[in-house]
Amino acid sequence: MSDSKLTILKAYTQAWNDHDIDIIMSMMADQCTFFTIAGPDVMGTEHTGREKVRTAFEAAWQNFPDAAWLDGEFYVLNENQAMSTSRFEGTDLNGARHEAQMVDLFTFEGDKISVKNAFRKNRPAVSGS
Repeated sequence: MSDSKLTILKAYTQAWNDHDIDIIMSMMADQCTFFTIAGPDVMGTEHTGREKVRTAFEAAWQNFPDAAWLDGEFYVLNENQAMSTSRFEGTDLNGARHEAQMVDLFTFEGDKISVKNAFRKNRPAVSGS
C-alpha cells in the first residue's frame, strides 16, 4: 500500500510543477480540504470542496507564475497519512524571488487525497537570482 501512496505523491508533485490543475484535481477526493500556509485561522485558510480547493490551488500559479516544488522527498506515515518535503521557488507578481523549505501533510481516502495541509518557512524574498 505504501508504494502506491509514494507513486501518487510523486505524480501529484509533478503535476504541481507542470501547473496541471486537472491532473491534480483527479488525485483529490470528492470531499477534499486544503489548508494554506497562511491565513487568519490557526490552520491558515481552509478551503473545503472541490471548486474552492481548485481555485485556491490555481492561485499559487497566479501569484507565482514560475512556481516550482523541488527536491521532493516523500514519506508514508500510515495507511491514511503521508507527508512530503520540498523546496518552494517562485517569483511573485512584483518580481521578487522566493525560496523556502516546505512540508505538506496529506490525509488519504483510499488512493485519493482528502486533505492537503501546507507548511512553509516564513522567509523574506531572496536577493539575486
